[in-house]
Amino acid sequence: MAPVVTSVSPTQGAPAGGTNVIITGSGFTGATMVRFGPNGTNFLIVSDTQITAKTPAGTGTVQVTVTAPTGTSTQNVFFTYAPAPVLTTLSPTSGPTSGGNVVIINGTNLSGATLVKFGSNSGVILTNTATQLTVIAPAGVGTVNVTVTTAGGVSNALAYAYAVVPVPAISSLSPTSGPTAGGNVVTINGTNLAGATSVLFGVGPATILTNTATQITVSAPAGTGTVNVTVTTAGGTSNALTYTYVAVPVPVISSLSPTSGPTAGGNVVTVNGTNLSGATSVKFGSNSATILTNTAGQITVIAPAGPPSSVNVTVTTAGGTSNPLPYFYLAAPTLSDLSPHLGPDTGGNTVTVFGTSLTLTNAVNFGGNPATAINVVSDNQLTVTAPAGSGTVVVTVTTPGGTSTAATGNPYYTYLGAPVLTSLNPSDGADVGGDAIVLGGSNLTYTDAVSFGGVPASFSAISDTQVVATSPGGAPGTVNVMVHTPAGNSNALPYVYDPS
Repeated sequence: MAPVVTSVSPTQGAPAGGTNVIITGSGFTGATMVRFGPNGTNFLIVSDTQITAKTPAGTGTVQVTVTAPTGTSTQNVFFTYAPAPVLTTLSPTSGPTSGGNVVIINGTNLSGATLVKFGSNSGVILTNTATQLTVIAPAGVGTVNVTVTTAGGVSNALAYAYAVVPVPAISSLSPTSGPTAGGNVVTINGTNLAGATSVLFGVGPATILTNTATQITVSAPAGTGTVNVTVTTAGGTSNALTYTYVAVPVPVISSLSPTSGPTAGGNVVTVNGTNLSGATSVKFGSNSATILTNTAGQITVIAPAGPPSSVNVTVTTAGGTSNPLPYFYLAAPTLSDLSPHLGPDTGGNTVTVFGTSLTLTNAVNFGGNPATAINVVSDNQLTVTAPAGSGTVVVTVTTPGGTSTAATGNPYYTYLGAPVLTSLNPSDGADVGGDAIVLGGSNLTYTDAVSFGGVPASFSAISDTQVVATSPGGAPGTVNVMVHTPAGNSNALPYVYDPS
């Protein structure tokens, strides 16, 4: 029975060959050849189930086979010749003799790195991709060669210089005190501060925000009493300066003005209360507002956007987070229709407005003119007294949630001049009625009634200057003819009923 190859270890090696490989399987006794692809190699039969071999030179992925007097293995067990790693750059190219700094190594064929050497010392591999490694540099002195080892072999070398880093010195803190809760920003001035690895307030580590050779800003940790502040870099630990923790009262908020606003945010809200100085955040639910002004008794903010709902407003200072107060996000009103859509240019008539989210209406405008006598009937309806105006205008409704737009519905209102009659042709007719009378004048387009002595007549509005009416029957004599439109009644012209 031919040999069987089940696995090789390792499965990768350098193209130059020379990698020691353990071949596992069965039927190896009396084996006469081990091949990596087409190339044979030296090998040692350890047992019927194991052979050790040294890889020949090669490229790519090749099949490993064992030949014995009983035949040659056929299993698909492969060995890959991995390309050797190549280094192109280091960043930085120097660091402290104490090591501990992170070095980025760029290059190619870096996957599966097993070792990074700085001279004779090994770095700690943090991340590894085909083109980049990050490592923690070991301690060292002088200029050393950095190399990377993978299954493909050892890379070329790049120079890395160990430099003596001066001890940091700090000269001032600003401020020199802060709340026990921490979280405030402290500026530390001094020399040799670059590359700070820690800033301690007593035993509490601060969060480093910015770092230059002469200044560090940190977010102070929580603490109590008076503590020593120190800075540690690759050069060592600085001298100490004192910082005092002081108790800060918890903020309390008593009122909001306004207590509601649009879902889009952007409106200014005043927050009243006590202990509000140094507010670090004002939250509307989970969203942060933009702080405009801040005193101990009052904060003004720009409200963030939010969904139509009630949210809790809270203020956070160094003393903690305040009690919550409710704030209501309101959907902007919409206007779907008006009744009527026409009215006199002198205003004064009642108009019904239909829409949504109308309950908190505080203004209704006809074009640029405000309506009066706003009466909210329901969330979907209100009535107003129309102002004076001219032409066709858009009616808008304003609530704390915003102002309606003309994007939906029919919010248009047209102002009409009062109808005027200038002539009747003819101006007399039979008392039995039935005569066609041409009424001449102006503003007659929207005529909705014609009367002869108070008696309604049938009619047809021909144009803005002409209406044709059919005279109703009437007693002999003279009566007044009038026209009515949504703008009101016209003047009266005399019409004479002739006896039959």
